[in-house]
Amino acid sequence: MKIACVIPHYNHFGTVLTVAAGARRHLEDVRVIDDGSGAVPEGFAENLAALGVRLLRHDRNRGKGAALLTAARELAADGVTHMIVIDADGQHDPEVLPRFVAAIKEHPDAVVVGCRDFAHAAEVPRASRFGRGFSNFWCRLETGVKCSDTQSGFRAYPVSGLTALRFRCRRYNFEIEALVKLLWSGYSLVELDIPVSYTPPGGRISHFDPWRDNLRLTLLHTCLVTRQLLPVPHRKLVRSSAPACGWGELLHPVAFLRRLLRENADPAGLAASAAVGTFLAVLPLVGIHMAVILYVCIRLKLNKVMALTIQNLFMPPLSPFLCIETGYFMRHGRFWTTFTLRDCLGELHLRLYEWLLGSLLLAPLFAVAAWIAVYAAASAVRARRERA
Repeated sequence: MKIACVIPHYNHFGTVLTVAAGARRHLEDVRVIDDGSGAVPEGFAENLAALGVRLLRHDRNRGKGAALLTAARELAADGVTHMIVIDADGQHDPEVLPRFVAAIKEHPDAVVVGCRDFAHAAEVPRASRFGRGFSNFWCRLETGVKCSDTQSGFRAYPVSGLTALRFRCRRYNFEIEALVKLLWSGYSLVELDIPVSYTPPGGRISHFDPWRDNLRLTLLHTCLVTRQLLPVPHRKLVRSSAPACGWGELLHPVAFLRRLLRENADPAGLAASAAVGTFLAVLPLVGIHMAVILYVCIRLKLNKVMALTIQNLFMPPLSPFLCIETGYFMRHGRFWTTFTLRDCLGELHLRLYEWLLGSLLLAPLFAVAAWIAVYAAASAVRARRERA
């Protein structure tokens, strides 16, 4: 097992030397990957060399993901098995590196993510808090694995996984894509609580573009969720040690039911299951609601019992009637009040169209309401149990 530390940087000349020096105190192999920085200070490469740090350079800015893939390919050629990545802006403490090394040695087939402590860091920007929660939710939906900080730049990768898989992203969205695809391929997740230090606004160099990078992240999550829903198995690089649900469990219905009740049974998991079950139950999937909900829950590893149970709240005739009335109002500017045989059967195709039209508006609203209600109820139950 050979472990190296990689520090991607783009114009972080004020902090990268300090971070590299801190990393060098704990690891012999430390490499800085310069992603096409401009106006390189005189003696920069010499200062890194004096620290015993190797410098790689891109001739132009290609993105953080491209820098990490360049580093991974070079490390693989040098026989390095694991790559610890730490941001160059100084928000992460290199003194945590020994904990990463210990976690890698204990879990060689895992992605190790440093989860930033936002609770004791008042200076964390609101956008960072929201972005982390948003990304955590979608990552869990895509993998079924709960990660507390999917946007952390302090993490460790198995080099073989990065070089074997195909990645489309090259910017900040690469870290999300890499985490999801490595989990899909069988690697496990290990989380380490780490401190974080944010400098006052204007004192920290950040190249994150709120519009372009958030758009890239949104498109990425859309593609990942769509891929997860496809009935095509993911390429496996590591054999999972998690127990599989076999046909033998069906002979023990009580144990099987308990297993179903336990999966994704925390407040966030139950709320997501309720929201997905509600959304699909409102859509005009005549005769196949249960099959579609069960399929989506299996693919997204949601709580099947919650999703299938909550669909009963939207069984005909109430839910279709509300959707048809909404769709009729969207088409004509008034509600449907003439319930004649001709209107119901003679214009059945129009009623189905209005059902679809209304469901596209009501399904997201009902799903959000279900998420809030179930999350609040589950959180209250968990808090009561913890107090007891």
